[in-house]
Amino acid sequence: MKLTKPRLALICGILCISIFPILIKLRLAPGLISAFYRMTFAVILLLPYVLLTKNFTLPKPKIILLAALCGILFSSDVAVWNIAIQDSTATQASLLTNLAPVWVGIGSFFFLKVRPAVNFWIGTIVSLFGMITLVGFGFFIEMNFNQAFLFAILSGILYSIYLLVSKKVVSETDVLSFMTISLLTSSLYLGILCYALNEPFTGFSNTGWLVLVLQAIICQLCAWISISYATQHMRATRVSLSLLSQAVITSILAWLFLEEQITLQMIFGGMILLFGIRITFYDKTISLKTLFYKN
Repeated sequence: MKLTKPRLALICGILCISIFPILIKLRLAPGLISAFYRMTFAVILLLPYVLLTKNFTLPKPKIILLAALCGILFSSDVAVWNIAIQDSTATQASLLTNLAPVWVGIGSFFFLKVRPAVNFWIGTIVSLFGMITLVGFGFFIEMNFNQAFLFAILSGILYSIYLLVSKKVVSETDVLSFMTISLLTSSLYLGILCYALNEPFTGFSNTGWLVLVLQAIICQLCAWISISYATQHMRATRVSLSLLSQAVITSILAWLFLEEQITLQMIFGGMILLFGIRITFYDKTISLKTLFYKN
């Protein structure tokens, strides 16, 4: 039973994340304002709970600042990902943003002086080849980098920086306190940004408001509390690998409910991309032979 609960939590978290691109693709609210309400509604629901149950602990000033930085990074990631989804396809945006583990490894190499194993660099090359296959070789030959493509890549980079910073924060404070500070910062930051850019805060349909609330409850609170619980009881590499299935589930949901066209090239490129990321998580030094055969 002890082993089953974290696995169920992980499955629940992955499913909650997977439906997010589908909700965004409905275009019931602009991408930026949608990100604002996702964070705002989430903190409105979380704050009373942590205060009433006394699950909030004020960390050291340095950790508060880092948690606030995480809020800015994560909300920026969600905002640009929303725009990428609305301007391209849920499938392409989800797969490209899943390059985050690659950027984490590169960031660790340059800024944390952590030298990734050979496996990481092999996986990185394979993943980048998968990305090129996914969007088409002509896309790169013609240097036709549109906003949706750039924002999907930027989303993965922002998320990778968030992971590097949040790793330090959660080692010195509890998850709920971290989420509360992060969400408060996210709401304030996105609120100011939306106001400065004249984003509409009202005027949505009833369905639009319902979707905004669902994003906060399901895609933010349920997803990340479930994944955090799973991470506490399972190996981090196993959780990270499992999260890659989000892109696959999103693709299937987009095909079923949004009638998005999924070509053989996209399937092939997506499989290469995910396989490359899988290589980066392999525990031992490997050769290409060990990727396909077990001793």
